[in-house]
Amino acid sequence: MPIANPLIQTGPLGSVELSPRVVSALAARVSAECYGVAGMAARGLRDGIAELLNRENVERGIELRIEEQGIGVDLFIVVEHGVRILEVAHNLMSAVGYSLHHNLGVRVLDVNVNVQGIRAPQSTAGMA
Repeated sequence: MPIANPLIQTGPLGSVELSPRVVSALAARVSAECYGVAGMAARGLRDGIAELLNRENVERGIELRIEEQGIGVDLFIVVEHGVRILEVAHNLMSAVGYSLHHNLGVRVLDVNVNVQGIRAPQSTAGMA
């Protein structure tokens, strides 16, 4: 018997299959809109430095775990300097979990936030 896939929803008229890319894209969009998040980061640190991903490859900063009971999401982010990191992480967890459940109808098992770095403030020297 095949394992149930939470990204395939079957009804009386047929079925709908959600691509994992759709889930990742929605999670990335919600993350970008969350206060204090500077951007998505690559999963691994290179030489101890977080790589801030550009708009075309933000999905590299998201890892999905598809299980029979639902999906799990791991987010790899860079936060803005001066924010309360735990508050940003908790807000992001709530926002992503709510958005995935509300918009896609999938059961979200967990949302894990991995802070890979802090973006330094922009220098204001020379600006008058």
